Amino acid sequence: MRPDEINGLKVTVIGGARSGLAVARLLAGAGAQVFLTDHGTPTQGLEAALEAAGVRYEFGGHTPRALDADVMVISPGVPSTINLVQQARRSGLPVYSEIEVASWFCRAPIVAITGTNGKTTTTSLTGYILRRAGRRTLVAGNIGYPFSDYVLDAGETDVVVLEVSSFQLDHIATFRPRVSVLLNITPDHLDRYNYDFNAYAQSKFRIFENQHGDDVLVYNRDDHLIHEYVSWVAPRRGLRTLSFSLDETPGSSAFVRGGHLVLRVHQQEEVLMQANQLALRGRHNLYNSLAAAVAARVMEVRSDVIRESLASFEGVPHRLELIRELDGVRYINDSKATNVNALWYALESFTEPVVLIAGGRDKGNDYAAVRPLVQQKARAVIAIGESADKVLRDLGTAAPHSVHAASLEEALRYARLFAEPGDVVLLSPACASFDMFENYEDRGDTFRRLVNSL
Repeated sequence: MRPDEINGLKVTVIGGARSGLAVARLLAGAGAQVFLTDHGTPTQGLEAALEAAGVRYEFGGHTPRALDADVMVISPGVPSTINLVQQARRSGLPVYSEIEVASWFCRAPIVAITGTNGKTTTTSLTGYILRRAGRRTLVAGNIGYPFSDYVLDAGETDVVVLEVSSFQLDHIATFRPRVSVLLNITPDHLDRYNYDFNAYAQSKFRIFENQHGDDVLVYNRDDHLIHEYVSWVAPRRGLRTLSFSLDETPGSSAFVRGGHLVLRVHQQEEVLMQANQLALRGRHNLYNSLAAAVAARVMEVRSDVIRESLASFEGVPHRLELIRELDGVRYINDSKATNVNALWYALESFTEPVVLIAGGRDKGNDYAAVRPLVQQKARAVIAIGESADKVLRDLGTAAPHSVHAASLEEALRYARLFAEPGDVVLLSPACASFDMFENYEDRGDTFRRLVNSL
């Protein structure tokens, strides 16, 4: 849909969090008659913001008024299975995500990044590289800044870098990145996909379903599921693909050889830098760095800028974030690790003994894959939240010490008892935060505050 087709359109927005408010304002500014509906209570200042934008609203539940629309827009935090969305679909009402709507207004090329793990780091890193190259770059999406709040500021010579979740991809129609990046796909959010991993994977694959012509798909060749699917669909669609791998495999566009990152893009091979010069540690960040390097190269960033950026990037909050060192013990905030695979990556990053704080709202987690690493690296497992009993049952017996903590504050008291100089106290929950906190940022901020008060 074009922006000039929105004037007078009746639009219902479901969800009044950041994305819902942002897209409601964007659409109202384009002349749409916007109605926002939310099952919860409004946050402070939300009603005033909606009124200022000329948006009508309801809170505390969805009434039939919400179905009086030409178009429905769903926030990523709203499940597609709710009755209102199902009614809209049955009646033939188009249901779009916030990033789909914002893309209608976007004049700048889009670099869109998705994956089960690493997408926030890769999105931030890609934005960092592009900015250091002198490109005016807007970083938004699932990273915490709604695309709709910034899209009108993006000109044709700018770049938009988006972190995109499966929930946002569920309801796209014409969303088309100039560069799409697919990092990895492992089980996560299965409670939102009827515990069907294939349905979740198909949602991720939608990131490149509208690409064509000179667009590029950058993907992880080492992820068997992704490689098999891309190898099957790309020739049939005529997609241009560039892959990255930790090994020098035929056809890879970025890989590691002899401890060096190597790029092979535009029919030219160049040794970019030594892997040990990367600012971000861990095998998973090697993948993230390769992905960002290829995406930046596609966007015509010089290799020297990519190299300097990869060596100087400082990371993102709540992702293996060093809070402080106290009595010889380092305290690491990895609150953004909301699934088992992210916990695996975190543990894999450390050679030191780890006192692990894990747990929260379980999403159908299977801890079997991470148990060997816990056995190898963990001095203690401290379980918190609704899933504490499951964490202790599946992981607690793999460590010399384990305990159930009633709060994050109590977990840190136990951590101080277990940790020895040279150890790492790691908050890497492998679970959602909503049982105890507003979101993973709130959980990480609480951890940071408590650690700094020790």
